[in-house]
Amino acid sequence: MTIDDPGGPSRLRISDADRDAIAALLGDALAEGRLGSDEHSERLGAVYEARTAADLAPLVADLPGADRVLAAIAGGSAGPLPDRAAVPDGRTSWLVSIFSGTDKRGAWMVPRHLTSVNVFGGAELDLREAVLPGRAISLRVICVFGGASITVPPEMVVADSGIALFGGRSTPSEDATAGPDAPVLHVHSICVFGGVDISRKPRRGGDRADRGTGLDGLPGQMPAIRIRRSDLRREIRSERRTARRSARRRWSS
Repeated sequence: MTIDDPGGPSRLRISDADRDAIAALLGDALAEGRLGSDEHSERLGAVYEARTAADLAPLVADLPGADRVLAAIAGGSAGPLPDRAAVPDGRTSWLVSIFSGTDKRGAWMVPRHLTSVNVFGGAELDLREAVLPGRAISLRVICVFGGASITVPPEMVVADSGIALFGGRSTPSEDATAGPDAPVLHVHSICVFGGVDISRKPRRGGDRADRGTGLDGLPGQMPAIRIRRSDLRREIRSERRTARRSARRRWSS
């Protein structure tokens, strides 16, 4: 039976795991530029209003991977809710710094799986304004006579593991305010005569609007554009939580 079969599983009630599977698909589309922020927010709200699998299908029918996710939902195998031990499968992206450095900050697209290799070099990865692919990110860091500095936003949960030989690893304490929908960064580090420093810092504020030369308009506008994108991401997360609470209240009534 297909997802569109009126007599099939499409008329069955869906679970939170099914909704989160579709939400992850929409998050991928946002990160890849297939959906704009407004359309992503609109579809995401509809996901948490949905009651059956048939309600979900039109929301992702035009996105890659939709057939696989919808088929899993129709078969009742969308899987459990993502948790802090689960990292999505996928290909690994690489950042390699050998006698050099890597600097990622602002509104950059973070892959689900990322490996940073630093040999006599270093990497600075700032996730505070980055576009995240979903709730879980896997980051492997290898430092040999090198180092990596990773900055995460206040609400991000950090799950750290690894080894250090003649080196060091620094991880921030758990944020007590992190909710169940908080993004999770899984870090596995190997340091030999090197180190990894993970710090939690607030997002940068209005001082960013004063940066830039303003030549031809664009350089001066970029900080404001990045701030707006960060605001949109926060609004999307807030709307998602509101939609879920509203839907649950209706189901219980």
